[in-house]
Amino acid sequence: MTTPTLVSTAGAPPATTRAQRTRRVLVLVALALVAISAVRVVTGATDLTSTGAISAALAAAVPIGLAGLGGLWSERAGVVNIGLEGMMILGTFGGAWGALTFGPWGGVVAGAVFGALGGLLHALATVTFNVDHIVSGVAITLLATGLARYLASFAFSDIGGGPTQSPVVPSLPKWSVPGLGWLAGIEQRGWFLVSDLAGIIRGALTELSALTVIAVILVPVSYFVLWRTAFGLRLRSCGENPKAAESLGVDVYRYKYYGVVISGALAGLGGAFLSIVAASIFREGQTAGRGYIGLATMIFGNWRPGGLASGALLFGYTDALQLRRGSESVHALLLFIAAVLAAIAIFQFYRGHRVVGIVSIALAAGALLWYFTTDQIPVEFVRAMPYVITLVVLALAAQRLRMPAADGQPYRKGEG
Repeated sequence: MTTPTLVSTAGAPPATTRAQRTRRVLVLVALALVAISAVRVVTGATDLTSTGAISAALAAAVPIGLAGLGGLWSERAGVVNIGLEGMMILGTFGGAWGALTFGPWGGVVAGAVFGALGGLLHALATVTFNVDHIVSGVAITLLATGLARYLASFAFSDIGGGPTQSPVVPSLPKWSVPGLGWLAGIEQRGWFLVSDLAGIIRGALTELSALTVIAVILVPVSYFVLWRTAFGLRLRSCGENPKAAESLGVDVYRYKYYGVVISGALAGLGGAFLSIVAASIFREGQTAGRGYIGLATMIFGNWRPGGLASGALLFGYTDALQLRRGSESVHALLLFIAAVLAAIAIFQFYRGHRVVGIVSIALAAGALLWYFTTDQIPVEFVRAMPYVITLVVLALAAQRLRMPAADGQPYRKGEG
């Protein structure tokens, strides 16, 4: 018996629409770069676009982006995955154990496998036994916390570690694009825009961990698989209308399992990055809520790979600034935030969204007032800045969000 093939009637957006969207994104990126360069020149906060800040931003964005990408695969299949944090925790242990046992690449594979096992458990609970998705996700996170500690006590106690941390693990290779050393001199000149571009290029293309490169590649790969293949169309149909997908011969249970297991593997990769690349050691609690933040970036990105990558970079950038002259850099960033909020206010007034426009202009005025009446930002706020930025962006973007229609809804085969 031949399985009917799903055909997308809506198809991809017209080429002209895609081209216009691409041009719009490029214009916004260029305007943001000009604005932040101007802020750097005015305030003298050189770390806003320095090589070190960009490198740190990428390192902070990778685990969050991988968790968000995991959430995307799961929710596009119709399963809410609050358990991303727990799958990352399993990945941190798996990455460290695998790296110590099989080498750093073995740690990468082990981190993905441990995360995928967490995803498999979540799929078993939610898809097969129809457990509430939120309850299952929270339970997996709690289980993963205890399980990682228990396994660590067996794996690391005899080799210089213990239940809360491992010995130092071997590191992955770092890659750089050759021939970029001359950009260092341009960056140090402090020229408007040119020096900023030099710092960004050096930070983005030199001394990159191999896993960072893999994480970047996974973003367009996920887009291609989910939006340009029959497999991706079937998987997304399970998150939009599983009963219609079933009527066309799609094995909805199987595709939901695919989505959630891949989700767990990606979250596990994010955990492996933390233990192998970011810290070179497994520590209890080192995920620090990044799985939940990854879920927030997925929502900010409107359940699209490019959008969630932008959200991860935004969080990673603000997180990196607090590590590099945090008070000075974040204080300077207030000017940039005020400019962005003012632009958002103008756009929202133009669109007729007066409430959002008024809120945006009020926040912009508050940011300006804060900048001109203070010389530095309290350390407590500097540490909270990434989370504040995430909440503000989510609040302002809430009106354009559209989740998969059947996301989180129970499904039983044959009940359609």
